[in-house]
Amino acid sequence: MKNQAYRMALLYDFYGDMLTDRQKEFYDLYYNEDLSLAEIAENYGITRQGVRDVIVRAEAVLTELEDKTGIIKRFHKMQEQFAQMETAVNAILQRNDQKWQDNELELQCNRIQELLAQLKQE
Repeated sequence: MKNQAYRMALLYDFYGDMLTDRQKEFYDLYYNEDLSLAEIAENYGITRQGVRDVIVRAEAVLTELEDKTGIIKRFHKMQEQFAQMETAVNAILQRNDQKWQDNELELQCNRIQELLAQLKQE
């Protein structure tokens, strides 16, 4: 269940703006505020089934967007690639320290690390 909640949170983070205001609100209450369908229904004066229908439609919209665009999948792939680049740069720096002590090489590796840090924040 935790994986499903994490997946739904990611979908909402990436595509939530594509939902209607009502879908956003119910989705947020259900997944982020951990309210039950019955609690949401009571607060809005509608049936539990009505709340469920709104949430299911929102899930379908978010899932369809990810299926079509693959943005989250690409995001995870980029994060893995950033980590691999960081590992490679650290290995080069370590090798430089042990063998060459080349200041220019160290400077360029530091620049790559700065760029990677900037990319991770975006």
